[in-house]
Amino acid sequence: MWKSVAEKFEEAPAKLKVARLLIENGLRIGENGKIYCGDVEIPDTKIARVLDVDRRVVRETIKYIMSDEVLRKVFTRLKPAGALLRDVAALFGYGVLEIRADPSAIGIIAGVAQALAKAGISIRQIHAEDPDLNPDPKLIVITERAVPGEVIQEILKVPNVKSVTIIQG
Repeated sequence: MWKSVAEKFEEAPAKLKVARLLIENGLRIGENGKIYCGDVEIPDTKIARVLDVDRRVVRETIKYIMSDEVLRKVFTRLKPAGALLRDVAALFGYGVLEIRADPSAIGIIAGVAQALAKAGISIRQIHAEDPDLNPDPKLIVITERAVPGEVIQEILKVPNVKSVTIIQG
């Protein structure tokens, strides 16, 4: 998906930065041309400041997106995925695994879930970074409790898993 969006901004790197930020954060463009995170309006100036671009670049990007039928369909339907618990998991006694694997491989999540289920550990949250947006994508798995070493060893046996890191709070 990202490649087809990026192609539309080949000649405008600053506008591409705006489009990327919107997608990465699930920020939607309303029919009124305003930017929203859920139902909360985000001013153009705030987006511009984060990206170190002029606010007019943000406004021009929105106009361009709204004038293109495909981009309009994408950007008016985006939604934030919700809070990623990775950085607060320890406060709740949850475990956090950061898994690096071949992002094109099939069955990584199934294999990880199976290893955890066999150990009686439930999954609270899974977040897979998009390989088109992140050059080093990771699978973040939040579990109901810390994951013991023997389960890590089982996860490492999942085909195409390269590494597993336990993230400490």
